[in-house]
Amino acid sequence: MLATLTAVAALWGAATGLLLPRAAYRLAVPPDEPWRTTCPADHPLTGPGWGWLGTARCAVCATQAGAATSPATESPPATEAPPASATTADARRRVPTARRYAPSALLPVVTALVCAALAAATGARPELAVWLLLTPVAVLLAAVDHRVHRLPDRLTLPLAALAAVLLGGAALLPGHGGSWTSALLGGAALGAFYLLLFLINPNGMGFGDVKLAPALGAALGWYGWAVLFAGGFAGFLLGALYGCGLMALRRAGRGTGIPFGPFMIAGALAGMLLGAAGA
Repeated sequence: MLATLTAVAALWGAATGLLLPRAAYRLAVPPDEPWRTTCPADHPLTGPGWGWLGTARCAVCATQAGAATSPATESPPATEAPPASATTADARRRVPTARRYAPSALLPVVTALVCAALAAATGARPELAVWLLLTPVAVLLAAVDHRVHRLPDRLTLPLAALAAVLLGGAALLPGHGGSWTSALLGGAALGAFYLLLFLINPNGMGFGDVKLAPALGAALGWYGWAVLFAGGFAGFLLGALYGCGLMALRRAGRGTGIPFGPFMIAGALAGMLLGAAGA
């Protein structure tokens, strides 16, 4: 039973992860710029969900990439080889139209692994459905923050509200392993803690991290205060280890900014796995 549940969760993660590269590409812009409306080859992004849902290529790019790789039905006789400069120019023009929104393979793999791990730790309890619904959004946030050091409000704020509502529904079902009250208090506590850190040192803590904290605090608080403390501490520990590693490799200095959102999410995941396994 658990193996089947884990496999289904992994398939869910892979399927939803396939939709993330386009959304990550569109949202990975500087704070003062609107989200992207065209692909790297300047084709308008259309499709389900007003162009937010789709594969790792837009429809035009996918068609052109397929045409470029399909064998020709009829080839004219070779008369004279084109100049090298012309061949190079044609190749350069074709590259953007076939390019995927990187990373096109990493996001589905990560989402599938995270969903499988949560299913294996949680089992057939109601909150597993909540974790599976929230995981793709968390992975998307980590990807965007990793690229442009930004956590969009359009994701962080709804994620906190969604976590609270879904966990409230899970608390009404039999067999759940947590507490909705402690989830709400955990979200408020972790959000207040990050807000305090931001007020003390605005240059060391982004306000996007403050907005992400309530959602993670609610997920961790579902399993109790000990899990909340462990998951919150794990995020800081992972971020510190990453920063020290960059400094050891001389790829960063004391004043170098790093995206903290992925470490917050990874720490929360570690805490949730421990909490779910012990519930």
